[in-house]
Amino acid sequence: MQKGKVSVNTENIFPIIKKFLYTDHEIFLRELISNAVDASNKLRVLSAKGEKTGQTDDMKITVSIDEKKKTLKISDQGIGMTADEIDKYINQIAFSGAEEFVEKFKDDTESANIIGHFGLGFYSSFMVADKVEIDSLSFTEGAEAANWVCEGSTDFKIKKGKRKKRGTDIILHINEESKEFLETGKIQGLLNKYCKFLPIEIEFDGKVINNTDPLWKKNPSELKDEDYLAFYKELYPFAEDPLFWIHMNVDYPFNLTGVLYFPKIKKDIDPNRNKIQLYSNQVFVTDNVEDIVPEYLMLLHGVIDSPDIPLNVSRSALQADGNVKKITGHISKKVADKLNELYKKDATDFESKWSSINLFVKYGMISDEKFYDRTKKICLLKDVEDKHTILEDYIEGIKANQIDKDGNTIALYTSNLEDQFSYVQKAQDRGYNVLLMDEVIDNHFVSNIEQKLEKVQLKRVDADTIDKLIDKDEKSESVLSEDDLTKLKETFESNVDKDKFAVNTVVLSPSDDFITITRSEWERRMSEMGGMGGMAMFGQMPEKYSVSVNSNHSLAQKVLDTKDEEAKKSLLNNAMDLAKLAQNLLKGKELSDFIKRQEENLV
Repeated sequence: MQKGKVSVNTENIFPIIKKFLYTDHEIFLRELISNAVDASNKLRVLSAKGEKTGQTDDMKITVSIDEKKKTLKISDQGIGMTADEIDKYINQIAFSGAEEFVEKFKDDTESANIIGHFGLGFYSSFMVADKVEIDSLSFTEGAEAANWVCEGSTDFKIKKGKRKKRGTDIILHINEESKEFLETGKIQGLLNKYCKFLPIEIEFDGKVINNTDPLWKKNPSELKDEDYLAFYKELYPFAEDPLFWIHMNVDYPFNLTGVLYFPKIKKDIDPNRNKIQLYSNQVFVTDNVEDIVPEYLMLLHGVIDSPDIPLNVSRSALQADGNVKKITGHISKKVADKLNELYKKDATDFESKWSSINLFVKYGMISDEKFYDRTKKICLLKDVEDKHTILEDYIEGIKANQIDKDGNTIALYTSNLEDQFSYVQKAQDRGYNVLLMDEVIDNHFVSNIEQKLEKVQLKRVDADTIDKLIDKDEKSESVLSEDDLTKLKETFESNVDKDKFAVNTVVLSPSDDFITITRSEWERRMSEMGGMGGMAMFGQMPEKYSVSVNSNHSLAQKVLDTKDEEAKKSLLNNAMDLAKLAQNLLKGKELSDFIKRQEENLV
């Protein structure tokens, strides 16, 4: 029997591993099984090189629970270890046998499948166990089984082992605080989470729990639509079928495989469901991929797998470096390329999918200059008649009729067709086209369009009177004199809240509304952006509206001619309330009083 001390620099190494290295205790199972996979893959590499290893086709990893003994065992049929190798790779914390192996066979493509990097994964077992055993038999001819025992301190024992067949058993004596890891359901859940796609069969409770050859590792040319849909169901059993997908298969300048699915995005979508899963050599790392997937693509679903993504020591989070930026850029480019491909292939079908994908396309165009340039020719605008037009084509198409006196092309839009219907109708009566921009992102998107396109402005249909929305400097004469115009304005000003409403007289057609209440495009945008949290300072802006009184309407003269002050006030109140209704500004007591007055008029 050999006795000795684990080669560490401090007696506090175990508390450090337990408390600080791994953020979640459940990680131990992933680390131990990853080590078992490495042991199996090492044997395959050696076998391929002609080393005498024995049978390698039937290797599997077995996970088993013994509730009476309070143990959890992970067994593999891999390369195994001698007593000297245990001393080298286990007792010297952070010495990575995987790293050494990869360096030795760095020119062998199979060695790229080795998972381990840091040599610390094994010690995660002490987060849940108060004693850990290793029973191992090396594949080398004439090797003797070796048994290693440690009880969570720097003391260990190595003696002759009991294992008769090649491979390694890791036996964890689960501590009282971690007895949940002796529950079948708990282990089953962790295996499904972390080990679902590992390349070596993993057996638990009499069943193989993993898919050793996941779809993203296969050649896209060999796959059919049915294969992609079936894999999507494997990832997200209760999700609706996706619209389309991208299969990524890159080997230079970095290794990246994966499949990204485009789900049907609805207004009530939950961004925390069915998130993109990040793997490293088929080992699940995280579904928090904001550091590698652009924010505007976070609503996509699927899998990304790359051994070149730098992970921290616990393999639980990314570390920023040049490769991450390159991979992020590649993902963005692949998505843009796919969108262009789909549009060119079938524009009509692309239009049918636009309502489900426009949110992240617009977000991407706002957030990423390169993405904007790659998608601007497939970015669709939809008008209130449900007609889709490419952004650049739309702007070109409205120039004939929607240019103002300063040479600006004015695109009109509504954010709520139902609420703004009367304004939309007035615009259409003038022969103007009106866009439907009712997505949560559209307020930012219209500003982005204005920045990108020269002499183009977007205005909501209720931002001004119809003549001022697209000001063509066409002068109309008022039937009222200057004195009457002043009196009309003063009359209204005396009956409205001046802090909220600014009164002005306008010259419109007698058939146009008597009063039109509008809010300037700029003020409304700033306020809405503030409400979304993007520009808090503007969120505090008071609501200010313009009250435009049509001096050519018959009611203008009636107001001036009415001498009875009560009757005039009633007329003004009714006219203002009707205008407020059009802007959804009549609420609470004002609405109740208005209804009551109308009922009285019916009697």
